[in-house]
Amino acid sequence: MLYAVVDIETTGSYAMGNGITEIAIVIHDGEKVLDFYETLVNPHRPIPWFIQNLTGITNEMVANAPAFEEVAPHVHSLLQDKVFIAHNVNFDYSFVKHHLQVCGLDLNTPKLCTVRLSRKILPGLNGYSLSKLSHQLNLSLTNHHRAGGDAMATANLFAILLNRDTESVIKGMLKGRNKEQYLPPHLPVSDLDQMPVTPGVYYFYNAAGKAIYVGKAKNLLKRVKSHFANNKPTKQKQDFLRDIHKISYKECGTDLMAHILESTEIRRLWPIYNRSQRGYLPKFGLFVYEDMNGYKRFTVEKNKQFYKPIYTFNTITEGHTRIRELVTEFGLCARLCNMGKDIDCTNGKAADTCTGTCTALISVADYNARVTDAINWMQKRLPSFVLIDKGIDDNEHSCILIKEGNFYGMGYITDKGWLKNIDGLEKQIEPLQDNDYVRNLIYKHATEYPEKCVSFA
Repeated sequence: MLYAVVDIETTGSYAMGNGITEIAIVIHDGEKVLDFYETLVNPHRPIPWFIQNLTGITNEMVANAPAFEEVAPHVHSLLQDKVFIAHNVNFDYSFVKHHLQVCGLDLNTPKLCTVRLSRKILPGLNGYSLSKLSHQLNLSLTNHHRAGGDAMATANLFAILLNRDTESVIKGMLKGRNKEQYLPPHLPVSDLDQMPVTPGVYYFYNAAGKAIYVGKAKNLLKRVKSHFANNKPTKQKQDFLRDIHKISYKECGTDLMAHILESTEIRRLWPIYNRSQRGYLPKFGLFVYEDMNGYKRFTVEKNKQFYKPIYTFNTITEGHTRIRELVTEFGLCARLCNMGKDIDCTNGKAADTCTGTCTALISVADYNARVTDAINWMQKRLPSFVLIDKGIDDNEHSCILIKEGNFYGMGYITDKGWLKNIDGLEKQIEPLQDNDYVRNLIYKHATEYPEKCVSFA
């Protein structure tokens, strides 16, 4: 078996928006070096200053170097029918594969990562960067952060790993589509092995232990594996994979519970790679305030941080529709509900919907009583019910509680007797943050499966 040990220097961290400035390939048969190739590459874009400082490769050095398309055929021929090896292989492989594809050449070879191999074959070392491994194993590392020096050091490291691989780790990793080949470099395979095939929520953490992504799944193992099923050369994908150091999960009884928990956890943790729900909040609310004349007035406005609305809406049109219902049902003044023009109800001329309030035919107290009745009517229409479904195991039931129109929380019970008393049920489940997204999910599910609903009077 032949191995191609590769190292590259680049203008940035992801292949789709960056170029290769240097590439080195060491052809190895497991015992000795058979061939060595190294060249600077003109990326046809400026090299950032901090990368010039790191690698020593300047814009002047690559100005007369060949473009990648000029060396691509030779690079492709060196890599074909060999095992592609690199220190953090997915980074190098994504760059080389992407730039070969741009040149019309396809690369599809087995991969081995010397970071992951070192952790498996040489456990307990003090760090697994190339420089730290070289120091601990007495390997020569000259011209660090240049492709040739790093590729040769990686080839020497791989030779040691081959020698010390008493448990056939390398053979196992090359067998079929081994998960070690596509996992992020810092993620222990044991974290993936622990994932169940049940519904739930999973968490990705960075090196500092902070949650960077929260997701939900009908099948936790399958969904988590799908994140690593491709190695897209985009900045977002490469940064994401590089940041993942740990996974944890919480099982849920149903997919709906997983959906709810995902939403509440995103709002609790604000992970940097979750974008879909971070901004999902109801945009408008129905507020009540008292004006300078003592009248209670309804208004629909954008939600405020420190004022709780009586009701929330996704669009201002929904809010205006609700106010018109209240005006008709309780004889309210359209102008005092901010739905009529100021010229209405002046000089004794009433608007069509006016109750005579503005011409003092009813008192402020009587009008405010109508507003209070309208508020109570809305609140009484808000339902209280619990959705009952299967639990995580056969001895329990899952329950999701809506109390007076708001999501209260969810949990698991073993005795359905708790469903007779809403106050008792509250003590059996975990309170969670309410939001319109979750509430709409629950109402939709309740409409589709009314047989799962237990209502409270």
